[in-house]
Amino acid sequence: MTGRKTERRYQMMLTVVMAMIALIMVIPLALLVMASITSNQEIVLHGYSFWPGEFSLEAYRYIWNEKGQIFRAYGITFLVTILGTGMGTAATLLYGYVLAHAPFPGKTFLAFYLFFTMLFNGGLVPTYIMYTRYLHMKNTIGALIIPALLMNAFNVILARTYIQSNIPAALSEAAQIDGASEFRIFGQVVLPLCKPIIATIGLFIGLGYWNDWTNGLYYVTDAKLFSIQQLLNNMIKNIEFLSKNANSNINLSSIGGGIPQETVRMAIAIVGLLPVLMVFPFVQKYFIKGIAVGAVKG
Repeated sequence: MTGRKTERRYQMMLTVVMAMIALIMVIPLALLVMASITSNQEIVLHGYSFWPGEFSLEAYRYIWNEKGQIFRAYGITFLVTILGTGMGTAATLLYGYVLAHAPFPGKTFLAFYLFFTMLFNGGLVPTYIMYTRYLHMKNTIGALIIPALLMNAFNVILARTYIQSNIPAALSEAAQIDGASEFRIFGQVVLPLCKPIIATIGLFIGLGYWNDWTNGLYYVTDAKLFSIQQLLNNMIKNIEFLSKNANSNINLSSIGGGIPQETVRMAIAIVGLLPVLMVFPFVQKYFIKGIAVGAVKG
């Protein structure tokens, strides 16, 4: 009986701690949403509040005025994220599978090459010259995909460790005895058991592509190829420019019907964050399902 009471107290304490952690995560997001639907004057006069004194959608109206560019930028970002995540996850898993496999000629070099990239890189200027002068990727969709496609060493190590720890070598050996090739073993034996790590790596890579704006900054000058992050970043810069260069005789309310400087920043953050919040529950569900399906039972 005493053991049950102790367990209940432990569960209650754990529930309270997890609830507090959840609140810490949710409160900033709630404040962000409320600030985006508050009038700019209210924030300037009274600061941020969880319950705005004056509701206003002028920040979203300002963004909606650029709806043509917004929708096009969303399309570019979705395309880049889908293609980049698919190719990056496939390349990462293939590399991790090779390193997790039995010893073969060249494995030591591949492992050293992976480790070397964690310590050194070519630098921004040589990278820019290579992609623009020799690979001719400036102002192309490839410029938003290829520079970030080079596999992250951390993700490769995750894939290698997962394959080594959760997929028995006996499965691959049995498939080899049956005459299966390495590609068939990888596709029909290894991949079905890698759903948790596929979901994890895919989430990391997908978020990286969705939030990336540096590739667009370096390699894209054509506004038709702007990603959503690059477009929103330019909008913030334009607002800051107008606010800094408005002289004493001209206030911002006379420029373009008024620019809600404070609230539009919050609205821009919501516009960039909303698709991720909508997709994440589905990824999390798939991740949990993958753990149950992909677990190796022995």
